Amino acid sequence: MQGKVKLLIDNLNDVIIGKKEVIENVVIALISNGHLLIEDVPGVGKTTLAKALAKSLDLTYRRVQFTPDLTPSDIIGVSIYDKNSGSFVFKKGPIFCNIFLADEINRTSPKTQSSLLQAMEEFEVSTESNSFLLEKPFLVLATQNPIEYQGTFPLPEAQLDRFFMKISIGYPNKDDEKKILKSYLDFKNLDKLKPILTKSELLSISSEVENVIVHDEILDYILDIVNMTRKYKSITLGASPRASIDILKASKAKAYISNRDYVIHDDVKSVVIPVLRHRIVLSAEARLEKKDADQILKELIQKLYIGVQYAKK
Repeated sequence: MQGKVKLLIDNLNDVIIGKKEVIENVVIALISNGHLLIEDVPGVGKTTLAKALAKSLDLTYRRVQFTPDLTPSDIIGVSIYDKNSGSFVFKKGPIFCNIFLADEINRTSPKTQSSLLQAMEEFEVSTESNSFLLEKPFLVLATQNPIEYQGTFPLPEAQLDRFFMKISIGYPNKDDEKKILKSYLDFKNLDKLKPILTKSELLSISSEVENVIVHDEILDYILDIVNMTRKYKSITLGASPRASIDILKASKAKAYISNRDYVIHDDVKSVVIPVLRHRIVLSAEARLEKKDADQILKELIQKLYIGVQYAKK
């Protein structure tokens, strides 16, 4: 099945030019059954990436534009009175799909944002009288704009922690942007994309990822990184145990797409930043020094590496 995953990555690379690492992280989240937060400026391809992923998979897809007047029932669904039966019938909302795109999630109220929590964590939706299981695979792709904060509702830490990874696409370099200009009509018309993976194949791949071997040395390395975030001087809120699990899952998926059945240290290092960048809170001093989460995590990993090398001597 690893060959199929490579085809999926190649398919997405044909749409999002020059962003191989971003595409790999999207696929890592997909095969790890994790949810993605995509934060970037307008026009770099956030929604296009989500649509291209949906087109590349034989899965149901729904997109909701999050606005200030959106209500939880607009996402989950609503009970409607059926005069024929004399009872209320639940009409399912767009959340009942395999891939759910929450476009500009920070534009809607915290009440509506929180309606996603149960679905993301438990793969279940509860109403006043019933609970409904969501069909697997289920992936939430949420986008948000890091600028123009006026009128937005930043996601609270509890909800941010539900996202497996936070990624940013960024601007393309000049050569890649030239390719985009030459074939922008092809990028605009995503109907040409064909499904690469079926639902059963994707579920099978996720099972294979879970069986990737992880030695105790790698587990200790993951725990050292997470524990260091909890006592590092530039961080006031460190990573949670859920973050430890997600680093492990992401490392397994990284090994899998690298055609290995075991995890190495480089797998862990490559996924730490996208898995942790939204889960730590920086100190006031770090913010005054204009540092961001990525810089702090790079510092932390480097210091941990130097410490390990010194201990081996």
